[in-house]
Amino acid sequence: MQAGSAGKLYQLSVEQFIERLASAEPAPGGGSAAALCAALASALVRMVASLTVGREKYRESWEALEPLVEDSQHLAARLLELVEEDSAAYLGVAGALKLPRANSGEKETRRAAIQAELKKATLVPMETLQTVARVMRMADKVCRLGNSNARSDAGAAVQLARAAAVIASYNVRINLSGITDREFVARCSREEREALDQAKSSFVNAQDALAELFGERIW
Repeated sequence: MQAGSAGKLYQLSVEQFIERLASAEPAPGGGSAAALCAALASALVRMVASLTVGREKYRESWEALEPLVEDSQHLAARLLELVEEDSAAYLGVAGALKLPRANSGEKETRRAAIQAELKKATLVPMETLQTVARVMRMADKVCRLGNSNARSDAGAAVQLARAAAVIASYNVRINLSGITDREFVARCSREEREALDQAKSSFVNAQDALAELFGERIW
């Protein structure tokens, strides 16, 4: 079952998704895995926020964390869509690479198609990365303000988001390396760096909070 056929990747069982990921098929791959990691991180943010808001002991945190319950739900839903979109984008590039190139006309058509598909394949992990930066900001908040009994879950959100950010960045950069449109490359490189820096900043803050809780930086 290829991406775009009946049944979305994110609607598969966990076991089925892992089997698809491990198969010799070209997609899904790392980009889809990154989006899924980020969706899991967002779900954990929602969990910790939900375990905090409404509990009298954490009343001072309610105002900061209450919006995260709904926001994290929306982000997780979008990230699940990006699981599918990343796989479809990769298959688009693969399809363009298979176009005929027997003459100059076919070669030019193929070249243009590859460039167009590479741009699409760049923008998907870019959105994943930018969304992860938002998830990481929320994960930082629940690390510092969330229910202390669920801080390890908040820490899990931080680490999953970190992995997703790094993988998405890899995919943005590898696709940009094949694009000849310098203006597009410059713009995307700038946006990728900005999103990655935002995610890193929140990660450092969250790590400080977790180190204080656990007595040291575990990793």
